[in-house]
Amino acid sequence: MKNRLTTAQSTLAMRRWAPPGRIALAALAVLAVVNPATAAKQARQPTEAVAPREAGEPIMAIVSIKSQQVTFYDADGWILRAPVSTGTTGRETPAGVFAIVEKDKDHHSTMYDDAWMPNMQRITWNGIALHGGPLPGYAASHGCVRMPFGFAEGLFDKTNIGMRVIISPNDAAPVDFNHPSLFVPKREAIAAVPSRADKLSAEAEEATRAADEAKKAAAIAAKEAASLPASLRKLEQQKARADAELAFADKSLAAAKTDQARAKAEELKQKAATKAADAASQLDTAKAAAQPKRDAVAATKEAAKAAATKKAEIVKAATDAKLALEPVSVYISRATQKLYVRRNTHKPAPDGGGEVFDTSIEVPVTIRNPDQPLGTHIFTAMAKNDTGLRWSVVTIENGDDAKDALDRITIPQDVWDRIAPTALPRSSIIISDEPLSSETNYRTEFVAVLSNHPQGGFITRKPTAPPMDIASDDSWDNGGNGFGFFFQRDPNPQPVNPRRQRGGQYPYYQPAQPMPRSFW
Repeated sequence: MKNRLTTAQSTLAMRRWAPPGRIALAALAVLAVVNPATAAKQARQPTEAVAPREAGEPIMAIVSIKSQQVTFYDADGWILRAPVSTGTTGRETPAGVFAIVEKDKDHHSTMYDDAWMPNMQRITWNGIALHGGPLPGYAASHGCVRMPFGFAEGLFDKTNIGMRVIISPNDAAPVDFNHPSLFVPKREAIAAVPSRADKLSAEAEEATRAADEAKKAAAIAAKEAASLPASLRKLEQQKARADAELAFADKSLAAAKTDQARAKAEELKQKAATKAADAASQLDTAKAAAQPKRDAVAATKEAAKAAATKKAEIVKAATDAKLALEPVSVYISRATQKLYVRRNTHKPAPDGGGEVFDTSIEVPVTIRNPDQPLGTHIFTAMAKNDTGLRWSVVTIENGDDAKDALDRITIPQDVWDRIAPTALPRSSIIISDEPLSSETNYRTEFVAVLSNHPQGGFITRKPTAPPMDIASDDSWDNGGNGFGFFFQRDPNPQPVNPRRQRGGQYPYYQPAQPMPRSFW
């Protein structure tokens, strides 16, 4: 007790007499006398900091598990720093590449007894998030990244869904980078995007109306023709009965033995013949009238099919044009030898929570020396410059050098031709040895975790349930929401990264196949 009072009194004296700039150092010196281990531990703790300049919109956040610190960057460098508390042993925060997928100002955990997680910014749907929380000075969460309460509150309105979140095992920071394989946008292509998107959007709306009308006409024609088989069968049965009566009358006439019997049989035959002729005439008339209706069914069905095809083509072109107004993300995996492209549509997910991400491109790539690690490198277009875009790179896992890793990859030219001319700041290219995590789905940007680092807080959570296939019968719209195709997933599992395997490793799966999308 005496030591505690002495420490408190000494600290109070320093506050009264010491110059402001020396108070913190002097306080640590006093603590070191009382408890050197505590002083050393506190000296290593990161502190909150704000860049001494006007901050722009955050482009990325980098969490260092080693230093227990998060740093946010805009186009010109770091803007905010704060201490964090990541996952404890057995519940470790996974290292890898993520993005904000949902924000909730007043979130309460559904996994941990309604625990309060204020200013929550989710990065996986299985429960990993950035949020305000207590910071004991070391890793202590169940896998989330806790930030200071006030810092998390001030940050909440500054970030957007889709912002990149990089969780690094060690300290990492963006470094300026140049390479001929990076996107080089064309000003004229970017300038032409808005008018082209508007034009195609109008055409897509018109094509949608035409397809709806053609589908309705086909339904009406089919409904009108639906009663034809039954009515024709009824007439055919009537004719069959009349023919049978006529045949019976013929037999009766042939069997008549007297003039009276023959006269009666002859009268019956005439009546039966008249009835049979009437039945045949009615059947022929009905068949003749049915044919145009059958032709109308075939014609309207074919017209509806053609209109639906045209709609799909125009809507796809319009969607691509509209997505060209958004930053593009590319992920290249050595594990799958594939390239994936995603953009945020900013459309709310129909089943609640987050926004829908477009997954329009998935193609093979050629990687030189595919058995050798590439590492994990995140290339980001930070801002426009005189040559197009100014790029940075963040490396969170050493394999090959970032430049050499990019040199080893041959990207299909047609893919680059579709993406590069309209690439915008915040676009990114990720190269990794890792496949995409099963957490990558229609409501996420890319999610990839480093498989040679602990993932306790990731694997102890229930994986996100695969989205349901709710595509409609016409393979386009589900109840008018235009998101039918986003819910289809490939049930075939993606193989585990062949580079390394680890006990208890989180399973990886192949993401959804490319599929049509719609803004309408």
